[in-house]
Amino acid sequence: MRLNGKTALITGSTSGIGLGIAQALARAGANIVLNGFGDVEAARRAVESTGAHAIHLPADMRRADEIEHMFDVARERFGGVDILVNNAGIQHVAPIESFPAQQWDDIIAINLTSAFHTTRHALAGMRERNWGRIVNIASVHGLVGSAGKSAYVAAKHGLVGLTKVTALETATTGVTCNAICPGFVLTPLVQKQIDDLALREGLSADDARTRLLGEKQPSGQFVTPEMLGSIALMLCSPMAAEVRGATWAADGGWTAQ
Repeated sequence: MRLNGKTALITGSTSGIGLGIAQALARAGANIVLNGFGDVEAARRAVESTGAHAIHLPADMRRADEIEHMFDVARERFGGVDILVNNAGIQHVAPIESFPAQQWDDIIAINLTSAFHTTRHALAGMRERNWGRIVNIASVHGLVGSAGKSAYVAAKHGLVGLTKVTALETATTGVTCNAICPGFVLTPLVQKQIDDLALREGLSADDARTRLLGEKQPSGQFVTPEMLGSIALMLCSPMAAEVRGATWAADGGWTAQ
């Protein structure tokens, strides 16, 4: 599977899942537009070590104007965006009655609304070229709920819904839209949950990790960014040309229960 001449924009891609997907697409030959506020230089080096061309654009996913500017620059630099991966996300855990309103607004903006803005900016060029791939990194929480995660679950369910509508609206074109729904991946977001559980329950880091996985993910193993990168690459391949509006669970059996 080669993506030579294609350009992939991955939001939230300076670490974790997003960087893993960026590296997978880069190894296949795509130009990469990185986005995020992590270690930018390390992320760029990781992508460019594959031989790919990469730029970083630090758009704040809460701001529609910055998202638009990001697409303008990507178009000027590479001619357009052929592959869009909506991965940016944040998390906050609290009961609904004590959930901070600003945290709710930020989670919905970054995890859901940003994907609407990126999608609307990407679609015109994809339709014109009659080829495009939109991969939304939803979550197992786009399929099921968990207590304390009202905003995250609402956003990820919304992202799954946006995936289906986008797939229907592009069904007669060469553009596809699908969602990947990971279970627990050892990202900074999940590490914070492990640290919080260890502190709250007086557990060691290893015991907290085992407890977290054991409660939800029957395999007892973390999903890896490399696994998700491979799934994203498959969704960009010719074999997935008629995979439209799918929700691909990679969750160690979580949603099989």
